[in-house]
Amino acid sequence: MRPGRGVGATREPSLHQLRLLLVLAEELHFGRAAARVYVTQPAFSQQIRSLEQRLGVELVERGGRAVRLTVAGQALVQDARAVVDAMARLLQAADVHAGTTRGRLRIGSLGAEAAMPYAQAILTRLRGSHADLETEVRNLSFLDMFSKLSTGEVDAAFLRGPLPPGIQSLHLATETRVVCLPADDPLADRDVLTLAQLADRVVVDMPPEVPRSWWDHLTVNPRPDGTRVRYGPVVRDTESMVLAVTQQQAITFLPAAARRLYPRAGLTYVDVPELGVSTAELAWLPENRDKPAVSALREVARQVLHEARTAEPDTADTDVKAPPVPPDPA
Repeated sequence: MRPGRGVGATREPSLHQLRLLLVLAEELHFGRAAARVYVTQPAFSQQIRSLEQRLGVELVERGGRAVRLTVAGQALVQDARAVVDAMARLLQAADVHAGTTRGRLRIGSLGAEAAMPYAQAILTRLRGSHADLETEVRNLSFLDMFSKLSTGEVDAAFLRGPLPPGIQSLHLATETRVVCLPADDPLADRDVLTLAQLADRVVVDMPPEVPRSWWDHLTVNPRPDGTRVRYGPVVRDTESMVLAVTQQQAITFLPAAARRLYPRAGLTYVDVPELGVSTAELAWLPENRDKPAVSALREVARQVLHEARTAEPDTADTDVKAPPVPPDPA
């Protein structure tokens, strides 16, 4: 049944409703979508129904909490994204002229990067010092970690290097790396492993949208002896990567913080010194560098880095090291 509109009903949806629709389109689950925006599931569902009433069309097919977008919903999601992004650009342009940080800052996070201590410190400081700046953290997958930055869907992002050309960044931390193995792998009980010992293991692979050079670098392909890595199942995000290892389909390499962020039954993490280090970066596009909201984020990040660098060594995470505060990219 097509939602109707009563006489005198307001047809124009609110930006808030459009943003909720975009979240639902990403999650396709009312419970997860509601949790992501910190509202109850009934309240979230009511907003979507109100949006349907205002537009006069069904946007989703409901089946419990899981949903599918209707044909109309799929089409209108694209228009909703355009409206929301256009409003964000309007506010950012106004902020540039006003010289203020009032507005909205969309920060991307590759997997659990926003949960790292340095990222949490930056976000907490930013929200405390710029209360007029609405900060939204959006989850990024391997598929869109660079594209959403380049298309302007996020203004800045917590990512892992190496970054492709055309993206500026502030180096946040350097971290050792580990191999993630099934717990019953014959090598899982070792304290340290070499790449040669892992030569016959299949490694998870990335979708074609991910720069090949990025994943080859992180998997050390080719290996020091010239052998090529054997790649296996393609994964879209860290959760599916860890799941592939749990299901004994492949192994993978992760920053050492994965021990804390992704503890799973059936998994073991082992040090591999030859993997080198993983670098955590706060990234942005050069053309966004001096926008008030991005500038505020960069300045807060530099303050947090400076404080971390001067902190007592015994209070720091042994796997994650704060770097010296570098010169600001020009």
